[in-house]
Amino acid sequence: MLPFQLGLIDGPVHLVALGAHPDDIEIGCGGTLLKLAESVPELTAEFVIATGTPLRLDEARRAAELFLPDCEVTVTSAELPDGRLPAHWNQTKELLEATARGSRRPDLVLAPSRTDAHQDHRLIAELAPTVWRDHLVLHYEIPKWDGDLSRPFLYVELTEEQLRDKIVLLHKAYPSQVPHDWFDEEVFAGLARMRGMECRARYAEAFTTGKATLTW
Repeated sequence: MLPFQLGLIDGPVHLVALGAHPDDIEIGCGGTLLKLAESVPELTAEFVIATGTPLRLDEARRAAELFLPDCEVTVTSAELPDGRLPAHWNQTKELLEATARGSRRPDLVLAPSRTDAHQDHRLIAELAPTVWRDHLVLHYEIPKWDGDLSRPFLYVELTEEQLRDKIVLLHKAYPSQVPHDWFDEEVFAGLARMRGMECRARYAEAFTTGKATLTW
């Protein structure tokens, strides 16, 4: 089980990031990705995205390069229909299982929140700990009109520069999403400021987890 001191791990670190849709990962934990890329030597990553059209998946591949520069990153998708993942439970489960079978053992798994109101997000969140049972799975949050934000208990502090870079890169990587009212600089910055206040930082991203071990 991975300790929380990611920057103190001796040797390469492998990350698996799960998203129901292109942009989920970067909206939920883009600042954390930037911080990992800056501070963890020999970082490698797999982005696993359940849905997505060819255009949206091209955006996701571009985002992976932008948020994890100079890192070895692969992007995999089942290209399942957006908004219908519960009806494709078997294919979604197999997508995650195939990743677990074929990948290096991850040091960290990132997944959506288990209390997310979106059915696609929630299914990925529920399946992740059943596939990676002996790994640290951190669940990120995605702001949306449903008003489903929960009470987190693990925070990753972000500098003002890291938050600014996250917002700039989101708009650069996902131009197809810019017209949406929820894809907004104030939304992203406002949530980061609130989570930062909660952990005595200026900005932060917040997570929950079902199980972790503390080592020292």
